[in-house]
Amino acid sequence: MGTFQISSLLICLAALFSFINFKFIRLPSTIGVMLMALGTSTLLFVLGSFARPLRIEAQSIVASVDFREAIFNGMLAFLLFAGALQMQIDDLRREWKPIAVLALLGTVVSTGLVGFLCWITFRFIGLPLSFAWCLVFGALISPTDPNAVLGIMRKVGAPKGLETIMAGESLFNDGVGVAIFLGVASMVVGATAPTIPQGVLLLIREAAGGAGVGLAAGLSTYVLLKSVDNYQVEVLLTLALAMGCYALADAIGTSGPIAVVVAGVFIGNRGRALAMSEKTRQHVDSFWELIEETLNAVLFLLLGFEMLVVPFRPGLVAAGVISIAVVLLARWICVAGSFGLLSFWYRSHPGRITILTWGGLRGGLSVAMVLSLPPSQNRSLLLAITYAVVLFCVFVQGLTASRVIRHAVRARKPR
Repeated sequence: MGTFQISSLLICLAALFSFINFKFIRLPSTIGVMLMALGTSTLLFVLGSFARPLRIEAQSIVASVDFREAIFNGMLAFLLFAGALQMQIDDLRREWKPIAVLALLGTVVSTGLVGFLCWITFRFIGLPLSFAWCLVFGALISPTDPNAVLGIMRKVGAPKGLETIMAGESLFNDGVGVAIFLGVASMVVGATAPTIPQGVLLLIREAAGGAGVGLAAGLSTYVLLKSVDNYQVEVLLTLALAMGCYALADAIGTSGPIAVVVAGVFIGNRGRALAMSEKTRQHVDSFWELIEETLNAVLFLLLGFEMLVVPFRPGLVAAGVISIAVVLLARWICVAGSFGLLSFWYRSHPGRITILTWGGLRGGLSVAMVLSLPPSQNRSLLLAITYAVVLFCVFVQGLTASRVIRHAVRARKPR
């Protein structure tokens, strides 16, 4: 099948599953779509020889989709820009301390903790994975993607500050996480391994350079938006900003995710307030909401069908369970430690550690990063345990988030 045929099939399935979920299942959209895709994949395996030709064809289609390319050079720019457009700069100013600490220090610490704990525990079950490969897993699993939980937080009345922290952290730690992953992965599979100072410089270049590109691109687009009053042209300008900003940052060796987030926040605040009419604002919001919903549906559809090509073996079940426990423990330590550092000059929110720990889901970016590694036995192992963690995050954490958030908000009061 060609690119257009595969894309058409994915859109049709995403639309069908979204319709079924909305009419009958009533789960959060992304979770419902992924559940049906996962159920379809499982059914193809359960039917065995009866569905063998169909399963082989489905596996062939899924294998032909370059998941890494689809995420890194496709969906990520649009999803991050759509999320950044909704971030209020005043909210970011109020919560910048925990966002900065969690997105930067928290991601770095999580990488090391997950890597070390997996290395220690995997040895007890006879899994031959080196410390360097465990660090690669720590780097790719640390960025959060709590799209499903953010909608739940709004419905159950979680504190606005916690919602801002979770959204802000997930927007910025994607860029930080990708930079760390590239540095750590190069030590394992690259010809030369960067030193610690080189790794720090890489992270600074990615973050600062990406922010600079995003601010410059956002300012340029703001000038253009202010000079015209035509919503079709202005919507097109925002689309060009998201795509062009990400592509430019990537081409010059800085962080595309951070660039597009900075540009989106700038246009979503200053551009929305001073360069757009009310009619334009409505069309821009509707356009990007549709883009976000469509891409999330396709992304979680792909995640569900990835089960067809993930190499599961009985011996990997224990590794998957260990990985889930390690990732949760590391997340709790990073969140609790971050707020501990900030406790002297930052007022806490009720249930903040519980909510941010349980709401720190992992998603498509982690799968895309592991699929970007060159084929090997270690890569197959990492793919299986990454997929196990993502499944747990989406179905267990995602489906129980509302109860956890309600309980945490009621059980604790602000200090």
